[in-house]
Amino acid sequence: RAVAMSVSHSSKLNKLVREQYMKLPQGDLAQVTYVWIDGSGEGVRCKSRTLDKEPKSIEDVPEWNFDGSSTAQAEGSNSDMFLVPVRMFRDPFCLDPNKLVLCEVLKYNRKPAETNLRHTCKKVMDLAKDSHPWFGMEQEYTLLGINGHPYGWPDNGFPGPQGPYYCGVGADKVYGRDIVESHYKACLYAGVKICGTNAEVMPSQWEFQVGPCEGIEMGDHLWMARFILHRVCEDFGVVATLDPKPMTGNWNGAGCHTNYSTEEMRKEGGLKHIEAAIEKLSKRHDYHICVYDPRGGRDNSRRLTGHHETSNIFEFSAGVANRGASIRIPRQVGQDGYGYFEDRRPAANCDPYAVTEAIMRTTVLNETGVETKDYADN
Repeated sequence: RAVAMSVSHSSKLNKLVREQYMKLPQGDLAQVTYVWIDGSGEGVRCKSRTLDKEPKSIEDVPEWNFDGSSTAQAEGSNSDMFLVPVRMFRDPFCLDPNKLVLCEVLKYNRKPAETNLRHTCKKVMDLAKDSHPWFGMEQEYTLLGINGHPYGWPDNGFPGPQGPYYCGVGADKVYGRDIVESHYKACLYAGVKICGTNAEVMPSQWEFQVGPCEGIEMGDHLWMARFILHRVCEDFGVVATLDPKPMTGNWNGAGCHTNYSTEEMRKEGGLKHIEAAIEKLSKRHDYHICVYDPRGGRDNSRRLTGHHETSNIFEFSAGVANRGASIRIPRQVGQDGYGYFEDRRPAANCDPYAVTEAIMRTTVLNETGVETKDYADN
């Protein structure tokens, strides 16, 4: 019996007709799509404009503005917000010479918007730049039909229990691979540092990895990878959710495991620096939990239960090759004596700027307690 999948109406439009228009020449003009984080701290917004010529660097892209009252970022009586371009990518949807541009959001007084967490992250990364921090983030997400039900799951009921789905192959084991592969190729074209992908433990759950990225580059590339994911899903008529626990019960949640190292950790004998960093993290667990999801840990409390390959949200733990620990040291790193470690606590819907900033504040800038130090602008 054929099952009608819950996809959006717009995904059923004839895409061949669109291709006819996309092939039209545009002369020397360039279409630039400005992308920013909205007032939820999770959603991304975008709008486009025409430039007289293809921008060759971020400095060639002018500042712009938008109506912050429509994105939960400003009052209607004073709604203009500034879009400040910070990183440019190729546009995999409209193709060269067109661009995607990630922007910071500033308020009317040129101060960062509340959900502009890049601003302080950049300050911290600049202060810690001599440590050459590398990050790699593993973004888990779940595909949903527009009815909110996991894509490919039976309309009334559940698929078989977890087991055959992780890195699975076959129509009865994985759902939506077309979306995953389209997203991967689009990220490669854009210049996003995507480095891998796999099917996850829960059916219709997937993961892609971005990195290694140094410093502020991590947040920039992950946010653009997320934008591209949502945009690809729009074409296919489904939804990608970053909810850390989209299905209650005996199903894995979704995280954003963060791999991290400094230059000294990557050198011979680096394991002692890894262990020193983990010791610092162990004394600041509550602070990290508060910034590892957009709601001060409430989202993660649904996921970090101590079950389904997670640690307990109330306890800090670390171990070699232990996926039930807060911090995992890969087995190879334990054997080599140098490398990196993985913080498994960040939720799928975390802000990567907040996560990477917190790690730097604790492990390199040696902050302690739940308060953060306010560093002056350079």
